[in-house]
Amino acid sequence: MDTLSEKYDLIAAEVKTAKSRNPIEIIKAVMHKDFINIHGPEHHFLDGAAFLVAYNNAGGQLDINQALAALRERSIKMPGAMCGHWGVCGSTTSIGAALSVIHGTGPLSDDKFYKEHMKYTSSCISRMSEIGGPRCCKRNAFLSIETAIKFVEENYGIKMDSDKITCEFSARNKQCIKNRCPYYL
Repeated sequence: MDTLSEKYDLIAAEVKTAKSRNPIEIIKAVMHKDFINIHGPEHHFLDGAAFLVAYNNAGGQLDINQALAALRERSIKMPGAMCGHWGVCGSTTSIGAALSVIHGTGPLSDDKFYKEHMKYTSSCISRMSEIGGPRCCKRNAFLSIETAIKFVEENYGIKMDSDKITCEFSARNKQCIKNRCPYYL
């Protein structure tokens, strides 16, 4: 079995090869790998990593190796089951961390990015609260990334590609909420 750190290495290697401007396309390709569980804290890095690579491929200015290293350092600290135990989704925090890496924000930042990142994460959590549980790392990844695609285009003029999102994982998820999920086939 791979440790979380080893999974992060595999995730970074996979996403760095992607040429797509579509973070959903990137994340789905990695989600199908055998080292990614249907649910688990590996999504706390994977979701933001797929977003960062697509952002970079879409013209966002960043050193992708440095950005992935910074995201890794932040996301490895996020425990599993944050959604149920803390009331905040690890996917949303992963994308929030990716945004803070892009803009260099931190806890003492006093700029528009600090506020905008909070707007992004609160809009995701609000949408998740409308859907309800139980947790689904795939559904929440799709929702977080879908929201981020719109967010960066509206706020920063970076246009990523996106298609209609459909889940390919519901048969593997024993707790799938089926028709309540916006991505259910």
